[in-house]
Amino acid sequence: MSVGGIVLVAVVLVRMPADYFSSSYHREFWVDAHPFVRGIGLIGKNILGLAIVIIGIVLSLPGVPGPGLLIALLGLTLVDFPGKRPFERWLISRPRVFDAVNRMRTRRGKAPFHLEDS
Repeated sequence: MSVGGIVLVAVVLVRMPADYFSSSYHREFWVDAHPFVRGIGLIGKNILGLAIVIIGIVLSLPGVPGPGLLIALLGLTLVDFPGKRPFERWLISRPRVFDAVNRMRTRRGKAPFHLEDS
């Protein structure tokens, strides 16, 4: 379970666009969809994200194997809440996190993340 969780987080981080954490990155979800479909999609995305966060919290409890905090953070990327973008930028801008994630991306042939607008 631990290896699977780490692989899932790695796949998601590698598949994100390099400018995901840039302030100019457009994050609207299903903008061109019918408002009803967009609303259902937003509700579904937030419910899925909340479920992943809960699973991550359970996995982070003592005695339960798995990368709980990583899974919880993955779930937070799906959930919409006030202050989400500044929190994500703060988290990824930690030097050790930023360097580790960018090393992983370059090993997979992807451009490193950049935080500044270019």
